[in-house]
Amino acid sequence: MKKIILPAFLLLTTINHAKSQTNTIAADSINDKNIRTKVLSEIQSGFESRTRMLDSTVEKLDARVSYLDKSILDTKDSKEKSEKLILRVQAIEDKQKTIDQTELNLLQANYQSAFVNLVSMDREIKPLVLFNSTKTFFSSLSDAGNPMNYDGYTKWYKGFSDYLQAEKSKSPLLSVTSNLIGFANGFTKGVPITGPITTALFTGMNSYIDNMGKKEKDLKAQSEQMLTLTMKISQFDYDKDQIEHEWESIAKELQELQTKYDKTLTTNLKMVGVDKVAFQRDFSAENDAEMRYQYLTNLRDKAAKCVADERQNNPKDWKQSTFVQMGDVQNLRLRFGQITLRISQNIVKYKELFDKYQNDPQLGSKIKDLQFKLKDLQESFDKTFDPMDYINSANKMYKI
Repeated sequence: MKKIILPAFLLLTTINHAKSQTNTIAADSINDKNIRTKVLSEIQSGFESRTRMLDSTVEKLDARVSYLDKSILDTKDSKEKSEKLILRVQAIEDKQKTIDQTELNLLQANYQSAFVNLVSMDREIKPLVLFNSTKTFFSSLSDAGNPMNYDGYTKWYKGFSDYLQAEKSKSPLLSVTSNLIGFANGFTKGVPITGPITTALFTGMNSYIDNMGKKEKDLKAQSEQMLTLTMKISQFDYDKDQIEHEWESIAKELQELQTKYDKTLTTNLKMVGVDKVAFQRDFSAENDAEMRYQYLTNLRDKAAKCVADERQNNPKDWKQSTFVQMGDVQNLRLRFGQITLRISQNIVKYKELFDKYQNDPQLGSKIKDLQFKLKDLQESFDKTFDPMDYINSANKMYKI
């Protein structure tokens, strides 16, 4: 089973690197979409051609039955009438066979469409892996959420920390604050300033400021600025956590989608008699567009043969297994569109977050830098994915 979250050593290290990779993926995605569209168009063309031929055959047989009916009524000779009755029965049987062939033609085209869409998703899902890891990187990118990245904060924080160490034995509250900061063991490394620790932290900072002498006006003014900055960053981290919570839900749904996809792909490859290892080698890992097109065309033919064989071998329930797989594929593609839509909407939430803080005199410069990086990420995503296209195509996947 493929993993939705990339190993740490594969995580993107810069947004520019992410942009470069996602631009390549966008180009590959467009190429893959063109191949899929071409094969689906050929399926549609073949279906329409056979439908016209079968409809024409039915019309001719209807005309023949009508002619024989009239001829039988006009015929007086019993032997001749009997021969025409036999011809009429044959014409009706031929018509029914043609109608059955029309039904087979429809189901073959629908299953071919399902199969092509299914195997195409193998390449479409992989960029979501990239964007999931990009999301992880983008979260860690937020220097704005680490007060140590702001001018003067590291030096000031050392003075505050020294104060806690010196005074903690005199005050239970300062002792608790010192212990909590030590327990977090990461405040200076950018651990988000949220949760229960913030109350003790801010109280400790207030105590530090209140105990400054009258001669320490500059330090007191600086400390008030650093306390204000810390509070703003705490609020920023809280707001950002709301977005991060949604990423966790999306990542879980991605994992469920991947699991369902792997199972459905395995089932359908087995149905048409294709080895999965060979499929991954000759299609998933193949980068030559013409080779992928030829392979997809071959799979399309195998899917049509699978439906015909099933009708021959299981005439009573031959449509059942195909209908089940068609439903599974349609559901997968619909869920795929819904997930990409959620990702797109969550990326927009970052813009709303940055807009909130962009004019702040302390956080503004870092926020504006993040806005440029966010624009790159959003443009890369939009080039690669069209959520509504997935959703609309899923709803229109089959012919009635």
